[in-house]
Amino acid sequence: MSEATASAVQFAPPPDHGEELARAEVYGLLATLFHAPPTAALYAQLGVAVTEAPAAGGFLEGSWSELVGAARRLPLAEVALEHEALFGGVGKPEIALHGSWFLAGALNEKPLVVLRDDLAALGLERSPDTLETEDHFSALCVVMRYLIAGDDLAVSNLDTQERFFNAHLRSWSEPLCEAIAQHPRADFYRALATFTKDFMAVEAQGFDLA
Repeated sequence: MSEATASAVQFAPPPDHGEELARAEVYGLLATLFHAPPTAALYAQLGVAVTEAPAAGGFLEGSWSELVGAARRLPLAEVALEHEALFGGVGKPEIALHGSWFLAGALNEKPLVVLRDDLAALGLERSPDTLETEDHFSALCVVMRYLIAGDDLAVSNLDTQERFFNAHLRSWSEPLCEAIAQHPRADFYRALATFTKDFMAVEAQGFDLA
């Protein structure tokens, strides 16, 4: 699995009607922003993104506007320091971005084993040059992006998306977002967490109604 790149992301307010391309782009953006501080080019794009939803009253419009507003308000260097303070450092970070931590209370536990089995069944494996384990939130977003936008319809289809989302993201994405939003050092990442929580809620609802 490779990390999503900024060039794959088109900046526009994500529509609530769940168009496949828009969903894939949002997962790509989340993968990029949670993996590392944004590049200067990515941050500049985010800062000039449109904030009005195509239809008035869209559920994601408010939190998307807050995220774009944070990008316009905060210097990139400050965002990089915030990312390091929240998710980096030597030893245990302030906030772990790994499913095993939220599901089992420690890193590299049984949820990671189950995830690896599911990834193998999909024909996916971690790239040798990737340091983070497969249950890192950004890596899971990369997988979801592939399951939405990939060319192999035997794998990239709605049923597979729903199974993977329910098994590996649904139960812990909200607690993760709440932990980030409540952290006193969070500013840009508080806005990102709020948008992520809203987007995951839309995803969960969409799968329930499918």
